[in-house]
Amino acid sequence: MAHPSQGAAGSGQADPAAEPYKILVIEDDKVNQLILKQILSRTGYDVTMAADGQTGIDLAMALHPALIICDWMMPQMSGLEVCRWVREQPELASTFFILLTARTATQDRVRGLDSGADDFLAKPIEPNELLARVRAGLRLYRSNQTLRQLSHSLQRQQQKMEAELAQAALYVKSLLPDDLSGPVPIVSRFLPSQQLGGDCFDYYWEDDDHLVLYLLDMSGHGLRAALPSVSVQNLLRSQSLPRANHLDPAQVLAALNRLHQMRPQNPRFFTIWYGVYHRRSRTLTYASAGHPPAIVLKSADASLRPQSLGQIGQFPIGMMADSTYENQQQVLAPGTTLYLFSDGLYEVQRADNGNFLSYDDFLQLVNHYSQSQAVDVDTLIQAVQALQQSPRFEDDCLLVQACFT
Repeated sequence: MAHPSQGAAGSGQADPAAEPYKILVIEDDKVNQLILKQILSRTGYDVTMAADGQTGIDLAMALHPALIICDWMMPQMSGLEVCRWVREQPELASTFFILLTARTATQDRVRGLDSGADDFLAKPIEPNELLARVRAGLRLYRSNQTLRQLSHSLQRQQQKMEAELAQAALYVKSLLPDDLSGPVPIVSRFLPSQQLGGDCFDYYWEDDDHLVLYLLDMSGHGLRAALPSVSVQNLLRSQSLPRANHLDPAQVLAALNRLHQMRPQNPRFFTIWYGVYHRRSRTLTYASAGHPPAIVLKSADASLRPQSLGQIGQFPIGMMADSTYENQQQVLAPGTTLYLFSDGLYEVQRADNGNFLSYDDFLQLVNHYSQSQAVDVDTLIQAVQALQQSPRFEDDCLLVQACFT
């Protein structure tokens, strides 16, 4: 089968395999118009002619051609001006632009390239060179079109995935408890770093005397952290842990550690703080596994500093098979407030000095606001956001406040 260039320059027959790409020729010289029209049309291209720059611009917007051949020297509007205008139009971003010129100086070619030209075609026109440059330009055009289609496809896939994640996030959110009223009012704030987060919490009255409350932080972010987090929450709600009394925090953590050891098929570990409050004795029994200690405030005595409940440095659930956990107890006087939180609440970078907040820094922050009697969940979150000068947390942020009246 004859090559397109052979068909035009040799036999004069159009190549039936040539795709009917739209080519716009902007040329004010009638002789060159005829030459270009004849060569390109015989090769099978869909050719449209324009005799001046403004007409070429109008046709370019109407046709969206694959390739434009434009004379450099034209009255009223030069080829450089046309080229610059074309490059400013998003609809013509992938159009290949060839400047037709008798200029050969390097500085002229630099000007043309800086104006957005992709290639040059020398005058007088040589048919084989014309077709070779057109074929090369159309190859790049096809590649650009393919990339744009792939980009659009990826965008559609991403939008679909984001919509599905949003639905999953709504489902996960529906599993979290509402604010609690009654003898121990509890409120919470959950700000996931992505649409889905690995933090999870729950609180509920087992009976008239026992309030269960816990918070866990699954390693990682997104769907891979959210799914196992929900799985643990369902396991705790069903109270189906083997060899564990769900009112005994240490037994609960030990049972979770036996079930959730890290493996190649399950590389996740998690931290957890788990507590049970006995209403009649006002005693809180708690245990933690690698989780930031809870904080208690005694509002009846503003001179007292906040107190930590838990130990830093314990192994998270799933990290060590032989980890042991111990219960600790704290009597909560009337007016005591308990805060449970994930490390994403305070492990943020300060805007003023670039340092990251530590647990002790956050403890001091709680103490500062407790002295002003203005401490609550929103105040603490806004204080951290002010330090990092951003409302967005890089890690999942979770804060639970329980008031023991």
